[in-house]
Amino acid sequence: MYLKVSCLYVLFSRVDEKGENPLWKAIGYQVDDEEELSKPEKGRPLEKGIIETIYSSDPDLLQSLKQNGLEVTQDSKNKIYRIKCDAVIVGSGCGGAVAAAVLAGSGYKVVVLEKGNYYTHKDYSSLEGPSLDQLYESGGILATSTGNMLILAGSMVGGGSAINWSASIRTPDTVLKEWADKHGIELFGSKEYASAMDIVCERIGVTDQCVEQGFQNKVLQEGCEKLGLEINAMPRNSSEGHYCGSCGYGCRRGDKQGTDSTWLVDAVNRGAVILSGCKAERLVFEMNIPGRVRRKKCIGVRAKSMNSDIKNVLQFEAKVTVSACGALLTPPLLISSGLKNKHIGRNLRLHPVAMAWGHFPRDSSSQLSGTSYQGGIITSIHKVVEGNSYPNVQAIIETPSLGPASFAAMCPWESGLDIKDRITKYARTAHFITIIRDRGCGEVTREGNISYKLDSEDKVNLKVGLRRSLRILIAAGADEVGTHRSDGLRMKCRGGTFSEDQVEEFLGRVSVEDGPLAIGEKWEIHSSAHQMGSCRMGINEKEGAVDENGESWEAEGLFVCDASVLPTAIGVNPMITIESTAYCIAKRIAEYLSAGELLKSPKLRSDISMNDK
Repeated sequence: MYLKVSCLYVLFSRVDEKGENPLWKAIGYQVDDEEELSKPEKGRPLEKGIIETIYSSDPDLLQSLKQNGLEVTQDSKNKIYRIKCDAVIVGSGCGGAVAAAVLAGSGYKVVVLEKGNYYTHKDYSSLEGPSLDQLYESGGILATSTGNMLILAGSMVGGGSAINWSASIRTPDTVLKEWADKHGIELFGSKEYASAMDIVCERIGVTDQCVEQGFQNKVLQEGCEKLGLEINAMPRNSSEGHYCGSCGYGCRRGDKQGTDSTWLVDAVNRGAVILSGCKAERLVFEMNIPGRVRRKKCIGVRAKSMNSDIKNVLQFEAKVTVSACGALLTPPLLISSGLKNKHIGRNLRLHPVAMAWGHFPRDSSSQLSGTSYQGGIITSIHKVVEGNSYPNVQAIIETPSLGPASFAAMCPWESGLDIKDRITKYARTAHFITIIRDRGCGEVTREGNISYKLDSEDKVNLKVGLRRSLRILIAAGADEVGTHRSDGLRMKCRGGTFSEDQVEEFLGRVSVEDGPLAIGEKWEIHSSAHQMGSCRMGINEKEGAVDENGESWEAEGLFVCDASVLPTAIGVNPMITIESTAYCIAKRIAEYLSAGELLKSPKLRSDISMNDK
């Protein structure tokens, strides 16, 4: 299996010096090389505040830090630069960027550390292999320890917001009610949070209008309409005319409003400094003043440039330290720095994804024009709902971005001839993704070491979503449909000569299997583009790793401001939830700094367990 995946991935992702692959023509694929020419030249929006350490030397870095208004002292003996600031933020994605903008806008000197590099729309190539290698965590090849889940996470300035698919869904009311009532986090039931969602959506230009849908979204809409199913427009943080199928490799058109073109621009315009190619190694603590609620106090972070030519360690001394490096990296940073709260690294939710596909032959008379890699990636969404009086969303169905190498690697292997047939149909094979709000959870305590297991209810919901996806594909007119299960489960339905009994028999064979290392005749690999919950909020240290303000229960002045603080999975694309939560936390950090003393902690209710509620 691993040999098949590796060979096919390399075969279809490698390019020559011109950025071309001779196999692409045979499968009807061409790279998106269009740039938005109707908009004024943006240049490099973060130029005035970014220090790209991969292009620096020790003397250059020292000079750049000082030129950007930072107080720096050099410890030549120990090879340390000591840098003072009001707030140091680790991570520049949906959480860290919002925090940087809010704190810089409140008048504080902010430094943002980002281990990834800085790219603008002119730097993106839209080439699948190089883009995954440059823009994603572990080069886009990050899996759980058992291989049952392939995980995609951004690793660049802007984090996941720079390479996500633009989906901008507000936190569902049912989720907010659960977090407020069941988990006791009053923030999520407040007007403050509702207002934060409005502010976030306005800042990143969210709209649910779409001038033209791409092939896959046309298929989703066609199938739903024929079955009488509800389908909704997907809000996106891009213009209504945005027709980019390669935003997962960075938006060449410069249309998508990720944090690198919104919140971080706001931050640098207010004096914030961003260090790219700079990785936080550990947090720095001292014992707190006797009588404080928290025994420790965080006084900064030690970091190292990813550039081996820079020998000096960077030690940032700050009034507040914010970990915003995401649900996969915040826990390892906290744990390796000595924090012990049992919730750090646990409760990891991944929004597991299962895929269904359908092939649509080219037909000049069909309304379903285009190819699978063209058009806005997600412009429509269908919810799979159970029950009427008290509806429960079991899954959501969306359309993905899937390059030819990823497509080839995911195809089940039945024979050499079969794999060639499948791949030649790439351009007209529509994929649907089933996303669930997972009840099962995983753990991440060391970088790259992720464990995760679906529970029985998750498998049921994924199966329900897959069956619905296949029905929609059949209704839309696919001549063949299937899943990526290892045995190549599929059904030919050319010409509409199949019966309902045949469809039911086929759908009855749909299953959700464990990964390739599991004991069993059949297996499949699921994927995840959303990670959350691994450092969750709680009303006390028995219920969470941080309080409602995002502050660590163990260390004063240490805040977490990313998806890891969310109490559970959300069940929808999480960007708006993460940014809105970050906005609220950042406002509270600003109050903390303004007061010059510890924020009044939420009333300690250590005698109350959420299990009793």
